[in-house]
Amino acid sequence: MKVFVFDLLAYDANLDHLKGGETELPYPLAKRHFDAATAVRTYEEHLDAWEALDRLWLKLLIYGNLLPLHEPLRLAEELAMIDCLSNGRLISGFARGILREYQVHNVPLAESRERFEEAYDIITRAWTEEVFSYQGKYWSYHDVAMWPRPVQQPHPPIWVPIVGSKESIEFAARHNLPITPGLGRHRGLRDDIIRYYANALAKAGHRITPDHLSLGVTAYVADSKAQALREYGPHILYFNRTLFSHGNFIETEKQRESGYTTQSSTDYVRPENLRAAANLRSEFRNLTMAQLEEQAETMPMGTADEVAQRIIDAAESAGANQVQLAINRGALPHDLYMAQIERFAREVLPRLQAHEVKRVPAAEEALA
Repeated sequence: MKVFVFDLLAYDANLDHLKGGETELPYPLAKRHFDAATAVRTYEEHLDAWEALDRLWLKLLIYGNLLPLHEPLRLAEELAMIDCLSNGRLISGFARGILREYQVHNVPLAESRERFEEAYDIITRAWTEEVFSYQGKYWSYHDVAMWPRPVQQPHPPIWVPIVGSKESIEFAARHNLPITPGLGRHRGLRDDIIRYYANALAKAGHRITPDHLSLGVTAYVADSKAQALREYGPHILYFNRTLFSHGNFIETEKQRESGYTTQSSTDYVRPENLRAAANLRSEFRNLTMAQLEEQAETMPMGTADEVAQRIIDAAESAGANQVQLAINRGALPHDLYMAQIERFAREVLPRLQAHEVKRVPAAEEALA
């Protein structure tokens, strides 16, 4: 099993004091709230953590760049440079982004999918063709011979993160790209996504394997579950209530209203899983410690043995041979994060890397 640490570089200061009695941070978060010393420390600490991760983990997954909002040729060059600097260890995630980012860049949400697919074509052609020209709706180029070139041939692996709409699933299937099936812990929705993806892959002439799937997992190793919750729980709550929701909405219905997704984007989802597919903001923002404690009974939080087995069980259930570990949600103090990296690598990582998932149960049901 391939194991990645999902490290979201954020301004790692607890900003709850800025709410002023309100439930949300002000948005946009104006210049007066910025503290330079905290920003310097944030980058120093993340670079420190990345150096440790580079010693202990092998691949470099960028999950992911927002194709509709980037100039694609420049992005192709920068990713090729990273592949050269890492001696061919890059896995490139291509995403569409969240709605507030379109507001900032003044890009109409209804253009998102077209821009994504056009940028994908440009980047993959820049990586693979000797010389190419391109005349598109949003970007055009003439006589491009890109340097540097990726080390990996024909190009670095491409993954698509957190898919849920059927259009995104179908795009990934057409191009035979691995996906992360859904957001959150809802197994029924996850399996609906995998079933639809497996069928879409088959229609495109491909067959799903465990290497087509990566699973997002929130994990924490400690001497006990109680210690894991005590150390990590408040930061998970802070991530959900404050950082994840700041100026953002991910609700499916609002995405439809904006033109970001179609009215039929989740019509493959079984009725009992439609609430999970709605991605209601309140279910993220209103998470309580009591609810987290209940969820933790089945989460990989606790002793090394418990964490390893829970992750293996989740990967087997999903049929995913890749996992992404969230061990630093919500501005975890640097000393705890560094200790977690070292402890996880020492006590859990070898067991995960020795395990290989060989079947995708939900896909077997769909393709039977």
